[in-house]
Amino acid sequence: MADVQNQKLKTSVWYREVWYDEFLSWNSSLFDEIREISLPLSAIWAPDIIINEFVDNERSPDLPYVYVNSSGTIKNCKPIQVVSACSLQTYAFPFDIQNCSLTFNSVLHTVEDVDLGFLRNREDIKHDKKSFLNDSEWELLSVSSTYNILQISAGDFAQIQFNVVIRRRPLAYVVTLLIPSIFLMLMDLGSFYLPPNCRARIIFKTSVLVGYTVFRVNMANEVPRSAGGTSLIGVFFTVCMAFLVLSLSKSILLVKFLHKEQCGGRALPLLCLQRGADADGPRVDPSAQSADVAESPAHQGHQAQPGALEEVWLQLRSINNYLQTQDQVDQQEVQWLAVLYRFDQLLFRSYLAMLGLYAITLCALWALWSGL
Repeated sequence: MADVQNQKLKTSVWYREVWYDEFLSWNSSLFDEIREISLPLSAIWAPDIIINEFVDNERSPDLPYVYVNSSGTIKNCKPIQVVSACSLQTYAFPFDIQNCSLTFNSVLHTVEDVDLGFLRNREDIKHDKKSFLNDSEWELLSVSSTYNILQISAGDFAQIQFNVVIRRRPLAYVVTLLIPSIFLMLMDLGSFYLPPNCRARIIFKTSVLVGYTVFRVNMANEVPRSAGGTSLIGVFFTVCMAFLVLSLSKSILLVKFLHKEQCGGRALPLLCLQRGADADGPRVDPSAQSADVAESPAHQGHQAQPGALEEVWLQLRSINNYLQTQDQVDQQEVQWLAVLYRFDQLLFRSYLAMLGLYAITLCALWALWSGL
């Protein structure tokens, strides 16, 4: 089991150690043909072989006895659980392949005193998967081994290194992570076909953003987190959310600007009409009305006709000013829409390019994963 966050690999190993001790040999014919006995491990000498990558206490059943045969060969076999340090790379998650090493060597004895060797052929060890217990998440690819001499100031030490190559089974993550996230992004892409000045587009994008946020919170524990690197799917989630927020912000700003222009366009004609009404007020002379009460009806009609025409003329001017103002508002609205349509197209193409690049990368990683 791989712990990506803590950079640890937990491995259950059947440990077999064989060495020769000339002081523990005997002639079996002199002892009733007894060729093998068991002795407590604490009662005899044992090589100090350790695993360099150990980061936790060794956990194994308590098996205190070893087998000793008449030739002096000692066999120590026991299952152990190794918790070792491993540099786990999560960039290709969930199609990641990990390579972890287990290095065996002596602590005190140089190669002149204790030399190491393989009980089996290296090629048999590399491709033998019979002893591997099936794991629901990881699959064993190979176990390669090398022998070398570690040269340090204290002397030369024999060293055997096993490279354990495993790969993740991605089906569960594809179903629970990749496919739902792709569906959400396709829904967001569909919102680009709504008009930019449509308020329903804001509601739709807000619903998609809330759904995507809930999805990310629920799936946070499924995506491995590592301080040393970020997985490609994590970068994809972040970029998709950034595009979603940017598109939503653009739609909100557009509706705000259009609403401000429309409100300004309605206020101008009202001011013009009010100004026209104020201008008509001084033209009525109350003193002239009181002085000409006794004039003839024909003269009154002749005098009222120019005032009515002037009032009509002022109203027509107000209507003309209103229509001109409305035309300016409409032109500004058309300009804003043209700019936002271009930005919308740029955002849509960037969205498609990002999704295409991500899909190609995932397909390449899947092909690489399947080819091993």
